[in-house]
Amino acid sequence: MVKENTDVLIIGAGPSGCVAAGFLHKNNVNVKVVEKSFFPRFVIGESLIPRSMEHYEEAGLLDSLMSKGFEKKFGARFIRGEEVCLFDFSEKFTEGWDWTWQVPRADFDNTLAQDLIDKGLNIEFGTEVLDVVFDGKNSKTTVRDKDGVTKEISAKFIIDSSGYGRVLPRILGLDSPSTVPENSSLFAHVKDINRPEGEEGTLISFDILETKVWLWVIPFSNGNTSIGVVGPTATINALGDNTTEALKAAINRSDFYRDRFKGVDFLFEPHKIQNYSCSVSQLCGDGFTLTGNSAEFLDPVFSSGVCFATEGGLLSAKLFLKEQRGEQVDWQKEFSDYMRRGVSVFTTYVKEWYTGNLQTLFFHRPENPDVKRKICAVLAGYVWDEENPFVKKHDNVVKNMAYMINSEKSAQ
Repeated sequence: MVKENTDVLIIGAGPSGCVAAGFLHKNNVNVKVVEKSFFPRFVIGESLIPRSMEHYEEAGLLDSLMSKGFEKKFGARFIRGEEVCLFDFSEKFTEGWDWTWQVPRADFDNTLAQDLIDKGLNIEFGTEVLDVVFDGKNSKTTVRDKDGVTKEISAKFIIDSSGYGRVLPRILGLDSPSTVPENSSLFAHVKDINRPEGEEGTLISFDILETKVWLWVIPFSNGNTSIGVVGPTATINALGDNTTEALKAAINRSDFYRDRFKGVDFLFEPHKIQNYSCSVSQLCGDGFTLTGNSAEFLDPVFSSGVCFATEGGLLSAKLFLKEQRGEQVDWQKEFSDYMRRGVSVFTTYVKEWYTGNLQTLFFHRPENPDVKRKICAVLAGYVWDEENPFVKKHDNVVKNMAYMINSEKSAQ
């Protein structure tokens, strides 16, 4: 068996893995990345949020992304019938980036990976992890490469950024039920031939078909648009087994988008992902961390997935480097507890979206600019800023405000 040694083994070359690898490589840490698929490859998660821009910047990956001309995302639009709620990331409670991107992930992820390869980092595509054995914090990972050669990689630390492959949760038995509703999604890309000019045509939008069922529309700079429907699994399955007809039926329910996408063919047969939410019993252990979808995925409604992935990847890299420099690291407190605080905030917002409470706040008129700024900071990914009461008191602030609004309406 071929044997290799590295300081850090990263499983997965998506945004989380690339951010972790980029930061470590910048700091002269020996890194190896193994990726089961070949790039470019299709993956969902095409809408970013501003907090993640800081991660690409720290990892030295921002310049290559800037050069690609991806569609800029300055906010988001929520639609319910004739009601519209607009969020502008420049008008948020917490300081930070005011924009981000909407991206075809095949191009976006490939840009990140190629930037790292150009900088001399070792990414091995077409390589599958077969087994991992830990001896304290050290590990030996057995992989099979694209040529069928089996290798054993010894590492001081593993960052599992394997996404839905969930390598370490599967091998170590760490899967745990998610606490968010069991939803499913159906989605495809279209050539957006009827796209309106200017911001009206490029603004990311979420169209509420009913309280728990909504449509996403994510325009890209290449003229294509991602469109998908999300809802309870039973509702999505009731649209039928033919995914093309099912997605067309969902789009046809939208008064806002029906005409724009009428008669427009999908660029590929729509994909369906069922019961996509997932969790784990622990986010880290001796010699490893879990990041992104290998750890926890909530729901696509506020586009938090990639941001949590890159937050976890960058934090894993920083704490490993801190430990290697002889400083004490409390992985439970500094990694796991920290990440779960942010996830907990977003989990509340996801749940309150599907109860309808958050929608009540979004569409209440007249708008409260102060409340809107604080919610906007959450939607932008600044979920660790406890100066924001909509972060610190997330457990009850949304439901309490929705209750007051509904009570006022009932009294009128």
